[in-house]
Amino acid sequence: MSSLLLHFCKRLLLAVPVVWAVVTLVFLLIHIVPGDPVRNALGENATEAQVIELKRKLGLDLPLSRQYLEYWGGVVRGDLGASLVNPADRVLEKVLARYPATLELALAGLMVAILISIPLGVLAGRRRGSWIDNTISVVALLGISTPGFVLGPLAIYLFSIKLDLLPVSGRYGPEYLVLPAVTLGAALAAILTRMVRSSVIEELGADYVRTARAKGLSESRIVFRHALRNGLIPVVTIIGLQFGVLLAGAIITETIFSWPGLGRLTIDAINSRDYPMVQGCILTIALTYILANLLTDLAYRLLDPRIRS
Repeated sequence: MSSLLLHFCKRLLLAVPVVWAVVTLVFLLIHIVPGDPVRNALGENATEAQVIELKRKLGLDLPLSRQYLEYWGGVVRGDLGASLVNPADRVLEKVLARYPATLELALAGLMVAILISIPLGVLAGRRRGSWIDNTISVVALLGISTPGFVLGPLAIYLFSIKLDLLPVSGRYGPEYLVLPAVTLGAALAAILTRMVRSSVIEELGADYVRTARAKGLSESRIVFRHALRNGLIPVVTIIGLQFGVLLAGAIITETIFSWPGLGRLTIDAINSRDYPMVQGCILTIALTYILANLLTDLAYRLLDPRIRS
């Protein structure tokens, strides 16, 4: 356990340059976009005095190097600044208010992907070359090829409008989570199904599986206790890498289903040119992605003790 903790601390230190790069890029966002964000936020009828006053309040009249240091100081203190559209709104407060909804949706989408991919992947791997394997492969290919902005409206039309089984939009109960989670997790489920299938096929051809069969172990025990566990290493890695994709994909999914999360807040901030709010949303998603990769690295070391050495 101590070696595992030491490894995690080392990985955490290696993540520091990544965090620095992310914060720097997010800071530069407001300076590389065309136009004056303050003037855009105030509108065309704003006077020069109003523009100067808002820039002074937000610290945008300072030299770029000073602004960079001020921004870093704010990040360290947990202060991401104020909204351009409504200066009374603090960015961090708005982001934290929306963050649980996005995390809930991303985790639900991940759970949907895992619940679909592992049974189908194992079944396809055990029946390699059969019609079952071919059917699952075709379904997985369709899942990968169908983007969320197509699958979401189709799901709304079928399950909400035609069948009247599930609500269309909002976040008022567990039933409101079903369609967004399935829409978000479908593509990942397709990717993981193919990964699980390949891993199971590879592991079932290993020497230790032949030894287990010679000892008289049941096929189910061989697959689920040995082959699947050893084959989960690449699957867990893909899950960790794809979690950031889920967070990014949540922007589209939240817009389709009016889910009150970070994705919808980001879109609203972009439409209103509220760049400090966009900065806060992107920074939060990026830091979550970094943390997810650290936890993934820890998870596959727990699955396979040989990796620790």
